[in-house]
Amino acid sequence: MPEAGDESDRDDAIGDELLESGGEAEADGGLPYDVPIVLNASVESHLDYFNTRGRDRFHLWLNRSGRYVPLMTQIFRENGLPEDLVFVSLIESGFNPYAYSRSHAVGAWQFMKGTGRKYGLRIDSYIDERRDVVKSTHAAAAYLKDLYAMFNSWPLALASYNGGEGRVGRAMKRTNTEDFWALRATRHLHPETQNYVPKFMAATIIAKHPEKYGFAPQYEKPLVYDEVVITRPTDLRVIAKMASVTYGELKHLNPELRQGVTPLGFKDYRLKLPVGTRGVFEQNFSKLPEWSKTVWMRHTIRRGETLSSIARRFGTSTAVLRDMNQLSGRGIRAGATVLVPTGPDSTQHAVVTARTERRPAASAGKATYRVRRGDTLWAISREVDVPIGDLRAWNGLGRRAAIRSGQRLVLQPKSDQSARVKAADLTSDTTPSVKPQRLTYRVKRGDTLWSLSRNFNVRISDIRTWNGLGRTSAIRSGQRLVLYVNAEQS
Repeated sequence: MPEAGDESDRDDAIGDELLESGGEAEADGGLPYDVPIVLNASVESHLDYFNTRGRDRFHLWLNRSGRYVPLMTQIFRENGLPEDLVFVSLIESGFNPYAYSRSHAVGAWQFMKGTGRKYGLRIDSYIDERRDVVKSTHAAAAYLKDLYAMFNSWPLALASYNGGEGRVGRAMKRTNTEDFWALRATRHLHPETQNYVPKFMAATIIAKHPEKYGFAPQYEKPLVYDEVVITRPTDLRVIAKMASVTYGELKHLNPELRQGVTPLGFKDYRLKLPVGTRGVFEQNFSKLPEWSKTVWMRHTIRRGETLSSIARRFGTSTAVLRDMNQLSGRGIRAGATVLVPTGPDSTQHAVVTARTERRPAASAGKATYRVRRGDTLWAISREVDVPIGDLRAWNGLGRRAAIRSGQRLVLQPKSDQSARVKAADLTSDTTPSVKPQRLTYRVKRGDTLWSLSRNFNVRISDIRTWNGLGRTSAIRSGQRLVLYVNAEQS
């Protein structure tokens, strides 16, 4: 957001102080504050900005605050923090979990990657927990608590949240002051940090007294959800089908998921579902064959990796990788992609999901199956949807008997419809996603199509199409672009 006001008058700040931390008094007959709030020229300048040029966007933020503020204040309360600190998220992102800044900060609390990981957030190609409102709010609470312990001042802690504790600490040392307003009057803080605290105060004042400033927010309903534990990487479309919800609803509740699958490496991943759907999901999901939950992901080969090392990493075999990716030679090259199974027992069931063309044709009561390299009885039983004991009985195989490549097994499938076809039906999503809304965005200095695509969670190609831009077309500051985004992402 554009900065509003550069005034730095320490005397005004002290003389016009409204409320010290503690929240024992009320300002202008309204709600009490529990962080220091002052009303000086800089704060008034931001108040004016939010009431004029920034009014429409601020109104959108106030509406969205209804979805997240109850949850955030509860987390801050549990951590013994002032509840008004939730409005840090208001000025950071407008309570938008999809927000992405030019400096690569992400989520409602705008964590940089290093800080997010420091406070326990997982960030990789499968998941970015900076977009998980619950986990990122816990991380923000821990970070703010650490900053207050370091500076013993909420204005300085807030300045550090924006500019970094190291920079603020060095500025304090150079100026020999522990007062934010005195520090703000020097050249030792970045202009954005100088304006950050006044902006927070102005936003907090309006958020707690919207009617006084002419706002009539239509608050979104508070975020509520059911939670289920997913023990292996599973396709979100399968989960949506099992819960009788749309894929769009599932993504809306779990913005941290970067792929259409629950993340690899979680023994017990807690997934959010719409309220009231947990029971039907658990009932349907328990009946789903384990192999149909397998998800194949594209893995980009890194320098030094081999098929063997990739197979070990993803719990499969080189034979499975060769067969799935139709690899004939021994070498692979860095930068190429290969399909890998994500399940914890991938060696056993990987080939099943890959080869639908090997379905045995039912004949007069019997069918045969030609064993391929990498097959196991367990995998074959899942593919043809028959108990493994029946496979052994039909083919005279003892419990320790092995099968070999090229061997033909007698099958007596109980249905002409393959289990794989059933699974394919489960992964289709015939219900519509959330209807997007049209948004007109004014390009700011430093914006690129790439940064806008990340901020609004849309594709660059779509932005080009919506605005008639060619592949070499540039955007300029002040230009207005049409975007179609979910209400959550606007």
